[in-house]
Amino acid sequence: MRTVKLLIAFDGTGYCGWQRQKNGFSIQEEIERSLSVICNEQIILHGAGRTDAGVHAQGMTAHFKTYSKVDGTALQKGLNSLLPGAIRILEVSDQPADFHARFSALAKTYRYTIFTSQVMPPNWRLYTYHLPFKLDRSIMEQCLGELLGTHDFSSFETTGSRDKNNNHGRGGMRTIYRARLVEPEEHIVLLQFTGDGFLRHMVRNITGTVLEVGRGKRTVKEFVQILRCKDRNKAGATAPSCGLSLVKVHYQKDW
Repeated sequence: MRTVKLLIAFDGTGYCGWQRQKNGFSIQEEIERSLSVICNEQIILHGAGRTDAGVHAQGMTAHFKTYSKVDGTALQKGLNSLLPGAIRILEVSDQPADFHARFSALAKTYRYTIFTSQVMPPNWRLYTYHLPFKLDRSIMEQCLGELLGTHDFSSFETTGSRDKNNNHGRGGMRTIYRARLVEPEEHIVLLQFTGDGFLRHMVRNITGTVLEVGRGKRTVKEFVQILRCKDRNKAGATAPSCGLSLVKVHYQKDW
């Protein structure tokens, strides 16, 4: 039996998220269906993590076990011919038997994209949060600096969302290795986070709160207090899912 790893990009618009669900079409379900056809056996796909409805990915990873002898090149070509255009397999590779897309991962990098001009180009609307206000970059960067290291991020976790079966006893504790703000061009602001794991809606809740600081609605001191108080009710609004993208799953310390 082989262990096969997939590197996946997808447009999450119109999907209920990565994980298979009863109430909508998921990315996992779409790929499993196509893999089962190609491999001529029932395939169960294990992703590096969940993504919410409407969230995108440039570098999602997943793995599956199979007895099929179809090589990686043929698997990639076959999958991309069967899958809808919103999902693309970027790479296929055989891995050691003990590889696991989720448990072998050391970190993940997410990016949140904001457009700050008054009129947003229509072709960006599905992938960017339109926030037509001036943002104070310097105080936003101060907030991001406060996130570095290991903290209890319960203030930025959606209430009642924790998966107790997969929490590994960590509670809200997570480690953020990098958190930075980038402005690649005028009116575009990118917030990028690399950490050993993320609570549900954590990046979107942090982003929503940092943006409130950037607009002058909160102070850096208040942001620090929110982080420490472990109370979701104190934090800002959840930023829309359309601006969020999973950039990379790290299997080496390359961040």
